[in-house]
Amino acid sequence: MVKWLQTRAQRELAGKIEASRERLYRIAFAWSHDAALADDLAQEALARGLARIGQLREAERLSSWLFSILHRCWIDHLRGRRDDLDEEALAELPCELPGPDGQAEAQETARRVRAAIEALPLGQRQVLTLVDLEQFTYAEVAEALAIPIGTVMSRLCRAREALRGLLEAAAAQPRLRSVK
Repeated sequence: MVKWLQTRAQRELAGKIEASRERLYRIAFAWSHDAALADDLAQEALARGLARIGQLREAERLSSWLFSILHRCWIDHLRGRRDDLDEEALAELPCELPGPDGQAEAQETARRVRAAIEALPLGQRQVLTLVDLEQFTYAEVAEALAIPIGTVMSRLCRAREALRGLLEAAAAQPRLRSVK
């Protein structure tokens, strides 16, 4: 816990900020598709949040405040990098389904979903992951990304339509079957 914080309220907020690390990492990974980068982004967002804890005016808005910091860390990374993150390799998701066939099918489904999400434009990918994966409200997403609520809604609608189309196209492709 951070010892330099003055008030009890700030210490409690610092605890909540530190407890948000996993959520920050999940979203950073969904945006970047790179585990090491996601870890760095989540850590940077936590550090900035803790350093600026006195700037948070309403404690109930902590999540959207933290994710807006994560968004700014992501934008800073993109500005510094200046190349396309979509070329990064996808990590396989672990699967707890019994049997190799079930595991292979679940991994293939996860790979296709990740690839489809990765193919979305960045703005759509950000809104989709915040709303559908992290259950943020439209207002929280709008605040975190500093965009109007109408833009959140239109990006989400377009992202879901594009995702549906990409997944349907992927499902229509023939798959190799294992022969016993």
